[in-house]
Amino acid sequence: MAVNAKKIAVYVLVVFVLYVIVTDPAKAADYVQIGFEGISDAAKAIGDFFTWLVNGAK
Repeated sequence: MAVNAKKIAVYVLVVFVLYVIVTDPAKAADYVQIGFEGISDAAKAIGDFFTWLVNGAK
């Protein structure tokens, strides 16, 4: 039962993403840019943390 619910959720998500891309490509591009900026900020924060750690946590 849980597997079927997961498959349905994935299909609904895919259909929604395709709908957004087809109906408003500019907004879809904005969403992708926001996502990549979030990933980039997270990677930078992790890098800053490890740099701080390597420098003796000062």
